[in-house]
Amino acid sequence: MAQRRFIAIVLGVMLSGVSACSVVADAGRARPGPVAVLEVEGPPGALLPFLYDGGFDFERIGTHKARVYADEPERKQLESSPFRRQLMEWQPNPPQFDGDAKTLGTYHSYDDVTAMLSGFAGSYPAICRLHNLGSSVQGRSIWALLITDNPDGEEEEPEFKYVSTIHGDEPVGTEMCLYFIDLLLRSYGGSTAEAARITWLVNNTAIWIVPLMNPDGLVLGTRYNAQGYDLNRKFPSFVQDGAGGTVYSGAPLDDAGRPAEVQHIMRWTADNSFVLSANFHTGALVVNYPYDEDFGPLHVYKACPDDDLFIHISKLYSFYNPPMWNSPSFPYGITNGSAWYTIFGGMQDWNYRHVACNEVTIELSNIKKPAQSTLPTLWSNNRESMLRYLEAVHIGIRGVVRDALTDAPVYAKIEVQGRGQPVFSDPDVGDYYRMLLPGKYPLTIEAHGYHMRTVPPVTVAEGAATRLNIHLMPLSAGGAGRHAADSDADYRISLSEILRVVQFFNARAYHCDASSEDGYAIGPGDQSSCDPHHSDYAPQDWTISLSEVLRLVQIYNNGGYIPCETGEDGFCLGFE
Repeated sequence: MAQRRFIAIVLGVMLSGVSACSVVADAGRARPGPVAVLEVEGPPGALLPFLYDGGFDFERIGTHKARVYADEPERKQLESSPFRRQLMEWQPNPPQFDGDAKTLGTYHSYDDVTAMLSGFAGSYPAICRLHNLGSSVQGRSIWALLITDNPDGEEEEPEFKYVSTIHGDEPVGTEMCLYFIDLLLRSYGGSTAEAARITWLVNNTAIWIVPLMNPDGLVLGTRYNAQGYDLNRKFPSFVQDGAGGTVYSGAPLDDAGRPAEVQHIMRWTADNSFVLSANFHTGALVVNYPYDEDFGPLHVYKACPDDDLFIHISKLYSFYNPPMWNSPSFPYGITNGSAWYTIFGGMQDWNYRHVACNEVTIELSNIKKPAQSTLPTLWSNNRESMLRYLEAVHIGIRGVVRDALTDAPVYAKIEVQGRGQPVFSDPDVGDYYRMLLPGKYPLTIEAHGYHMRTVPPVTVAEGAATRLNIHLMPLSAGGAGRHAADSDADYRISLSEILRVVQFFNARAYHCDASSEDGYAIGPGDQSSCDPHHSDYAPQDWTISLSEVLRLVQIYNNGGYIPCETGEDGFCLGFE
């Protein structure tokens, strides 16, 4: 025993400096044959580096343990290691389903899930649509159920998703999703306070639910898909694949060659404009938030630009789940992903980085597949949490980005200044949703073919999102409709442009001068060869009053303007 402890310590010293940049083994490779599920125990300073260096597929459980999924060569490698091991099962291990158990509170087979989802869609056609995202390796449909008041149209409302059972041996999330669908559909239009709450959510949110992402894995009783891939290691990895672009920047989706199930989820996600998401697992009891991976040392805290927001929404979920909130292992029932243990190619980081969808990973049970009799209790623990998390999609700043001349929706990037993670408006409607905690946030809005807009600090309060609609001027407009003070025609007023008009104010007069930068000159003179300055409107008398200067200052402070008929001077601030 002493010798084993010595070896473990030596391993820890040798491997503790391993960083994300030095990982070469592929934990996401295929394991198509029989896979041993083992609990492996040892000092984390030695165990985790050993598993990473060996390319093992594993989950950290507790302080000194990991659940390892090992094919035969890996199992033999573990046998020769100094770590304690316990075999839990062999996979595939097809589960047995109660053929008569079709109701909630029982584990459902793939066919039962399909029948139940079809039944929901058939029973609630006004607010429900069932979509087939594509087929698994073995030809089973990956179903997505959409619940909203106008399921066949695009509306100005945030899009939300729950996705479950990316690992086929973790079916609890599937059952929680079925419970949740039933709650939303049965409550809609009801007279109770909760029904009114749910009706509002359905009327104001596009709610997507994928109860079973890995149908082949469920049928086979394995973590993996039918090819032996861990699907939550097969999304583009920011570190290993260099997937640094976004869907807005035109970075490739990089879905080619990935498992079919991953491809379908990636394409569906990229085709929509999801704002908030969660994916369900079991094997722990915790909410895990980004980043799961970044450059630098492994299994240490990797904060994303919205770390404060993710802590808040993770606590929002865990607080209403008493066993999770009171976890002896995770304070408040939450953890940063990389601080728990680093993974590469996970779904949540890809969602956040590539499509600007805030996603967390929710572990529902320490036991991978708890007894069927515990499902009602698990639902009771997660019911309010699932509702609260859904409601969080409505916090922060929201609005619509439109073309200032045509009022058409604009596909734009909205960024909080000083916070590196942007969000993108929906190209079909132009609506955007920037989830934020209460505070004041200056924004920058840009779009291909348009002048950039800057917006001074927008106040976000508790509760419903602050509305801020944005109009952008197309570059193709040239100088059409520009303010006379805007000498560089960028549809913003700079400090130097304000000071130029202040000169006219101080001189008590101005006149036409085609040779000047803005077509005007200080003092009295020719007033027949040009139109009066746009700041000269109250009254139009070839002088600039204090109120007229202050109106230009207002345009300057608000970051931009657009021409409009309703403005007192023929211009509007460009946002509402």
